[in-house]
Parts: sequence; structure tokens; C-alpha cells
Amino acid sequence: METCPSQRTANMFCFIIYLIALSLLEGTDATNQTFTSSGEMNITSCPITYYGQKYDRVYEADAQVDGLTVSKQKFQTADTINGVITDVSGCRLSGFVYKTNTTVSDPNICSTVTCDVSGVATAVSDCGPMERCQGNGVCVLNAMCSVTGSTVIDFVGRVHSVPDRCGYTLMGSLSFPGLRMLGVFQERRRKDVSFLDRVMLEGPGVQISLEQGGRVKLNDKVLMLNATAQVVHGVELSRDQTGVTAKMSASNYTVSVLFDGYTTLIHTTGPSEAAVDGLCGNSTSSLNDERVTGHWSTGCETEYDDAADSTINCNTTTEWCNLLKQAPFTACNEHINPEPFITACTNTLCKYPAVDGLKCQFLEAYARACSLHSNITMESWRTTTSCPAVPRTFCKDRFCSAHEFCGERNVGEPSCLCRAIFASKYRSTGTLGEPTVCQQSSASVILANCLLEDKSIDYSVLHLNDQACKAEMDNLTHMVMFNYNGSNTCGTVVTANNSEIIYKNTIMTRNISTSGLINRHSPVRIDFSCHYNQPDVTTLAIKIKHSSVIQNMTSGEWNYNLTMKAYTNADRMIAIQPSTDIKLDQKIWVELKTDGLNENMVLVVTDACWATDQPSPIGGLRYDLIIEGCPNPADQTVKVEGNGLGTSNYFSFNTFQFSGKTGGVYLHCKVELCVTQSNACAPLCNQAGRRRRSAMSTYEDENPAFISMAWT
Repeated sequence: METCPSQRTANMFCFIIYLIALSLLEGTDATNQTFTSSGEMNITSCPITYYGQKYDRVYEADAQVDGLTVSKQKFQTADTINGVITDVSGCRLSGFVYKTNTTVSDPNICSTVTCDVSGVATAVSDCGPMERCQGNGVCVLNAMCSVTGSTVIDFVGRVHSVPDRCGYTLMGSLSFPGLRMLGVFQERRRKDVSFLDRVMLEGPGVQISLEQGGRVKLNDKVLMLNATAQVVHGVELSRDQTGVTAKMSASNYTVSVLFDGYTTLIHTTGPSEAAVDGLCGNSTSSLNDERVTGHWSTGCETEYDDAADSTINCNTTTEWCNLLKQAPFTACNEHINPEPFITACTNTLCKYPAVDGLKCQFLEAYARACSLHSNITMESWRTTTSCPAVPRTFCKDRFCSAHEFCGERNVGEPSCLCRAIFASKYRSTGTLGEPTVCQQSSASVILANCLLEDKSIDYSVLHLNDQACKAEMDNLTHMVMFNYNGSNTCGTVVTANNSEIIYKNTIMTRNISTSGLINRHSPVRIDFSCHYNQPDVTTLAIKIKHSSVIQNMTSGEWNYNLTMKAYTNADRMIAIQPSTDIKLDQKIWVELKTDGLNENMVLVVTDACWATDQPSPIGGLRYDLIIEGCPNPADQTVKVEGNGLGTSNYFSFNTFQFSGKTGGVYLHCKVELCVTQSNACAPLCNQAGRRRRSAMSTYEDENPAFISMAWT
């Protein structure tokens, strides 16, 4: 006999001993025994717990049946003073004893039990796979469906793995007519592993969405919830530190849904098993059959295959997941099979990093399922596994955008992180957001805040060249915008080269006074620009009776229109119409006007206008009207007004015809853009019409805009 070690569990055997159960066999007669010798042993210092009974004294006796000694038994019971014991040869099942070589129907476990001659019991349950015995021969519906990560463990213990980011029917039942429960899946850190993102309850004209951060929406309207249940369209909704709960009842059937942002537990009860559709149901439909449309992006069914994570040790992961078959989880193993949960755990953690508290979420799901289904609480499991003492709620009330999810950027610090697919299109090009958008005289840059935070960049300390021009973040999308326009250029620098006008600004970090020698803000300098590209030479010749020519000028990221229009009066109010009679040597006014340019930043200069007898600006005879921005000094009828002073100008001259020619006359003009910062856009012409100095060299373009018109 061994000495009992101190501080060991009460049910440890300290010596070899046989115990005898002293209850009458179920449905059998007791067999009388007599003792031929006996003895008593005190084991108070090391008591034994066996089948829930604590023993501190042991009695020894030789047992005989019909005068024959069958075994030497050791036991403790008050009945030994009468010298009577009970035959213990038989079967034990679910805490009940059955006589060998018998078959009985046991209402205590709602099963037909067969105990064979070898003492091995087998049971055939009278309850369905979704039912539970009440202990009185009555089976009732009591089933649990769990969804953690991409794995669905249905009501009958089957495992389904969702491979994409679509929506699926989780449950639909005739017991709840018109109700459909959907699960929407999204990727997180990897493109090839999806997670349950939200649970939706849909009924006629009603949609209730249980979302991340504990947010609940009714038809896209956010509901304010607390621990006190409120009924919304027949659904009881409540919210506490464990998550959001939705409960529905109909015809003695009840369905409750708990969603904590990571796992959903669907618990259904009722008088009897009913047909249930969806991934949680007891049907044989496939994943494709349960995929539904709407509420998620196009192409959600596309599957990815990311490179394996070399930091993951699948053997270590498997050991962790198998904790569900060890104490204290064994207290629940009889009620809820741990194998599906172990499969879900290993399938995910062998592929996806154990971050954001994911390791403990699978254990949490099993413990909660056990508590809801069988009312068994395993208080010590968190201590045993070193999981947090309370359920993780660090993402509670943190609402991320559609392209983000709530996770830990640093340990214990919740942040809205970029989803893998969203981030991949920017990371592959080394950018932090969308390309610059240039619209007429304004420009904007949109960056993703989650990408900025990945680089440890705080958007609130960023600004443009003008420090007063800061970013604005959209509260819904979490996209960060910088912009400027003609009325507020935010320090935009305008430059010119031979072919374009360039508007440039810079996103940079604000100078922050720091105490000490360190600074935790990453320095930032992001240049962006817009430009006007002068188009290729284009001739657009029409009869003057059409009165105007409009040509669209595409300038890189920006567009503007250039219009040439003819008038018969100096105030340019009476445009020449098709019916207007124009005579030779009649004065006309021609206006060159742009639309889409900001005169605070760029001006229009008419550098040259000339006439030819051919449609081509370089063919046939040529007569100059404007030379280098000034009137031709040989033609006193030519007058130029407003040249280089705005986004439009005009000139006048008397009509003419080439000598000896009866065909049309074609008017061509070359227009250039000039940066206002040069302060030298207006040509300086002397009284004779000649330019006094070359003020145009700072803006002269190799590819100016050309526009033409003709008259007969």
C-alpha cells in the first residue's frame, strides 16, 4: 500500500482496491451474499471519490454465491453490519447500471440499452440528432450551431468550411415562417481565409443586422441597445459584454442567436425536431445551394491561395486545439462532441496566424456552446489555458469601414486594419491610396487611413504646403482626403516646361514640438501634381456663317474647351449668324475663349493668327494678322485686346480676300497657356504693333493649341 501524497486530488487511488456498488440493479432482483471473513481499514487521510461517492473506510470480505467463493471484495457501506451486498456484475452507461444479457428501454436516457454477457453496453437513442432527452422518456428539440472563422458546425455536428467571402443561409425553418438567417463572410489578414463578419435576420420587409463592434441595424438604421431586451418586429434584442443576442419564439419553438464579432452561437429549442435548412440545418444541401445574392460585393465567390505562413507550427496548433479533450473541457465532452470544434480550430490556425485573440476564440466557442446547450459552466478553463479572464471585448463600439476589420495592430491595442484584398492593390504598387484626381482648377488626393496606420502615420498631423490645409477623414469609409481649388490653392506651386503647365503640392508631416530626444511620428512627404498638356495641332475649318468653333482640349488629367467665335460689333453681343451678310473690308471681332481654366493660376495668350487660302495652316498663301502676340504692323485694321490677361481675349480686323482667288479664306490661331506666377504673360507691343521684348519665352510651348475658321 502506498502513502497518500499530500495536495493530490481527492479521487486518486492510493492503493489497489475493489469497490462494490450497493444499489439494487435496475429492473433485477438482488442476489444475497454472505461473508466468510471481514476486516476494516480507515483511509480518512486519503479518501476515495468513486461515481460521485466519497469513501473514507474500507471493509474486506470474501463473497460467496450459493456457498461458492467468487471473489475477495473490499468496500465501505453501512449494510455490512447485516452481511448483505449486491452483485455488481453488469453494465454501466450514463451513470445507470444494467444487468448482463438484457435489453431494456430506459426512459432516463430515452434509449434502448443492451447489456451483453461480457458487460458491454450499447444504446440506441429514441431521440433524433437534434433532440435531447428530458429524463422522462420525452425527447425535445435542443440543438446548437456554431460559426467561428470560416467554419460552420451544424446542428448535427457536421463541419462546413466556407471558402470565399459571400453570404450564406445559416438557418431557415418552417417553425419560423418567412425567417431567414444569413451569415456574411469576409477576409481579414489573408485573402484565402474568411471570417464571419455579420449575421442577418431577414423577414418580410425587415432586415436586422448584427455587426462588428456590437452594432445592430434595423433596415440600415442603427439601434441603441443595452442589457434589457427590447422587442423589434417580434425579435428580442439585447447587448451586453458578451455580445449581441437576438431571440425569436413561435409555436413553442425558440431560436436564440449570440454574436460577439467573432463567433455566433445559434441555439434552437422546441417540442420536437423539425426540418431546418441552411448550413446549420439537418439537410444535405451543398455550399453552393446555400450561397445567396446581395449584401456583398461582386466576385465574392473568387477563391485565393496565399503563400503559407512560415511562422505557423501546425503541430503546436494541433496540441492547443486538442485541449478541448482535456480537463476541464471533459466535463462537457459527453454533451457536446469536441471533435468538430477541434477540426475547426486546427483548420484555421494551421493556416492563419494566431493573432487578435484567435487561439482562445475556438475554446471560448466550445465553452459557451456547452453552457447554452447543457447549462454546464467550466469556470477554470481560462486559468488552465491562460486565456483572458473575461471574453474579449476590445473591439466593442469600434466600427470599421467595409474594407477594414477590427484587430490588434499592437498587442492589446484595437485598430481598424485593412482587409487583405483591399490592401493588396495598393501594396503591390507601393501606394497609400487612389491616384490624384484633377478637375478643371481643383485637385484632390484620397488615401486609405488603414494603409497610413500600417506605416505608423497619423493622418491628423498631415497637411499640404499651406499648413492650414489639413486632411478630412470620411467617418463611414475612413478614407482621408486632401484637396485644393482655385479659391484656395493651399500653397500649390505652378511651373511650366516646353509642353505642359504643372500644378504641384506636397502632403507632409506637421512640425511637432517634442520633449526629449525621440519622436514617434514617421516623417511623411508625398508629392502629387496635375498638369495641362497642350494638344497636338488640329485644324477645324468651317464657314464663318457658322459663327463659332468649339474644340475640346484634353490636358493630361485636366480638360478645357477653347472657343473661337465671330461678331459684328465691338461689344461682342451680336454673333455672326448663317444669314448675316458680311461684305469685304467689313470689320469683324473674333473672340478666343476658354472654359475650365482657373485664371488665378493660368492665363491664355493668343500668340499668332494668320490666314491661308488652303484648309491647312501651313499650305498655300499666308497672311499674318497677329505675330508673337501683337498685331501685324503692316495691317492697321488689326487690333488685339486682353491678350494674356485672362482666360479669354479677342481681336478685330477687316475682312479680305486673297488676290486672284475666289475660294475660301481660312483663319488659324495659335493659343498658349501661361503660368500666372511668371508675371510676364501679356505681350508688350509698341505703337507699331511690334513686341518690345521677348516676354513670352517663359511660357512658349512646343505643342500649342491651334484653332481655325474660314469664310467665303
